[in-house]
Amino acid sequence: MSTQTTAQTVAPRTNWAGNLAYRAARFVVPASVEEAQEAVRAADKVRVVGSRHSFNDIADTTGTHLSLERLNRVLSLDTAKSQVTVEGGIRYGEIGPYLHERGYALHNTASLPHISIAGACATATHGSGALGNLAIAVAAMEFIDGKGDLVTLSRDRHGDTFAGAVVNLGVLGVVTKLTLDLQPAFHIRQDVFRDLPLAALENHFGEIMSSGYSVSIFTGWQSDTIEQVWIKSAVGPGAAFAVRDSLFGARPATQNMHPIPSLDAVNCTEQMGVVGPWYDRLPHFRMGFTPASGDELQVEYFVPMQHAVGAIRAVRRQGSRMGPLLLMGEIRTIAADELWLSPCYRTACAAFHFSFKRDWPALRAVLPGLEEALAPFQPRAHWGKMFTMPTRDIRAHYPRLTDFRALLDTHDPGGKFRNAFIEHNIFN
Repeated sequence: MSTQTTAQTVAPRTNWAGNLAYRAARFVVPASVEEAQEAVRAADKVRVVGSRHSFNDIADTTGTHLSLERLNRVLSLDTAKSQVTVEGGIRYGEIGPYLHERGYALHNTASLPHISIAGACATATHGSGALGNLAIAVAAMEFIDGKGDLVTLSRDRHGDTFAGAVVNLGVLGVVTKLTLDLQPAFHIRQDVFRDLPLAALENHFGEIMSSGYSVSIFTGWQSDTIEQVWIKSAVGPGAAFAVRDSLFGARPATQNMHPIPSLDAVNCTEQMGVVGPWYDRLPHFRMGFTPASGDELQVEYFVPMQHAVGAIRAVRRQGSRMGPLLLMGEIRTIAADELWLSPCYRTACAAFHFSFKRDWPALRAVLPGLEEALAPFQPRAHWGKMFTMPTRDIRAHYPRLTDFRALLDTHDPGGKFRNAFIEHNIFN
């Protein structure tokens, strides 16, 4: 048992965006895995609060909120296997410099380095660039089950079952340890292009989205011009790229840009072709700065890649309805994977992300129309963001949902980690 004591600090009462008030009766910050186990055993209901970057109530509970913020260490670096093992509370911005200094990199990071790795993987959060979502890097995991016992699963030993456990929505247990696949460290240059004709995006979607290691399209959906294209290109030994002076009619930016043009780019990672380490270019925002006020609601839908252009046209027709509320939209692409509850399970996807003003009554009136427009393209909602899709439509796109329920019954038969979100979307 650790000689440190559990911290009973002031509980976070809201999520990062401030749109959700948590209902937890108790807030615990364990100083060790053993203390986390004790907290789980003592509670009737438990959820891990993480970095609070979910916009819906997926992380809420009426019981104990458990924060792993003190369990944020790198535990080991296996150079023979090119893998790193970390504690469940570590964030992307904390692990990046450590790995780079030792010659390693993750295949991708979240757009925000401030979020926890465990939380991002549990909800199949992604970067961009036709790479797999962040959870595909997980090679092994340790978690506290409903009885308070430690369970270890790995890709090598548990195969298909492991594929069901990685994207677990926080309902499998408390993830205390992750082993992540690594690759050799690399550098990125980031170039931004402005005013891409929408027709060019439709006609050359695949070419544009594969024009860099990671590509993001930013648009307010108000005109037939795409405001910004961010291209993150890998540079260094063995990396081939061509510096562009145009992009299908778009022109290079002449200064650093923020995805929302009215905001200061000081919070964003360096652009203008300035080369930097992967961990300081793959995110859109810098670790040392607050990325935004948080006064927003995020929405995201995934559609199979073959429907990307049709979905672009459908969303554009919703532009006038979204306009009064929309801060900015983003389009990214994600490779297919084998993770049961991933929106990209066995299908590559285009992701349509939206940052709206924090006005849920107004947004709740807009989303059904947007979801109806996307309905012909088999949309899947991001697990941690806002949506109004009927439960039957959510479940229709997850063929392994019955297997996932069985996995939960194995490790948490009493439903200790379930909450209203899980009951409504997974079990009811």
